[in-house]
Amino acid sequence: MAEGDNVQIPITKLDQEVSKLGFGCMGLTGAYNSPLSDEDGISVINYAFNKGITFFDTADAYGPHSNELLLGKCCEASLKRLGVEYIDLYYQHRIDTKIPIEETIGELKKLVEEGKVKYIGLSEASPSTIRRAHAIHPITAVQMEWSLWTRDIEEEIIPLCRELGIGIVPYSPLGRGFFAGKGVLESLSANSSLAMHPRFQGDNLDRSKTIFSRIENLATKHQCSPAQLALHGFLSKGMMLCLFLCAK
Repeated sequence: MAEGDNVQIPITKLDQEVSKLGFGCMGLTGAYNSPLSDEDGISVINYAFNKGITFFDTADAYGPHSNELLLGKCCEASLKRLGVEYIDLYYQHRIDTKIPIEETIGELKKLVEEGKVKYIGLSEASPSTIRRAHAIHPITAVQMEWSLWTRDIEEEIIPLCRELGIGIVPYSPLGRGFFAGKGVLESLSANSSLAMHPRFQGDNLDRSKTIFSRIENLATKHQCSPAQLALHGFLSKGMMLCLFLCAK
């Protein structure tokens, strides 16, 4: 797990083959920090792609809209060359509790039948919602927060998804950058929304620094970075990861 330039990103099966590590594009257009310029954002995306990342996550809510435009600028030429005109994996970004999930999935099913979407995913869904949705149309992936300090999904969600053959796409597997050292080894920028996050404040941060210190020591023992150690546990479980980076 030693760091180096010749990193081989593993492949996993999520109905079709994709990189086991994904790249969440949210941080490129704000969220945790000031938005990057288009030039810098495209450079980051290209770097990830050249390292073997083939799973990129964006949403109309990021920016809003500017995140999709940024990603589109990067891959537009490739899409034209490949003749691809559909979305591979389309999530309901958050569950609308005012509309029955059966109705929502029914509409998404139509998009699949029309060839506009290939696979359907859910984000932040309860076990009962996942099961009801899957009964209407196969759900390919469920996106949930999962990291060393957010493990709520392990009791019900993960066993259910394994039962139904649904992929897990954890977001913020590095604790919004904490397990890479953000908030411990560096100070948060004044405009970062993380400064308002309870885990990055006061006594909570002090307690978390103790946890980070233990992880850092263990990482040193295994000759890897704390971030690599934090991700290794998920990779060893055979899970799909969508890594939302806190872009600087």
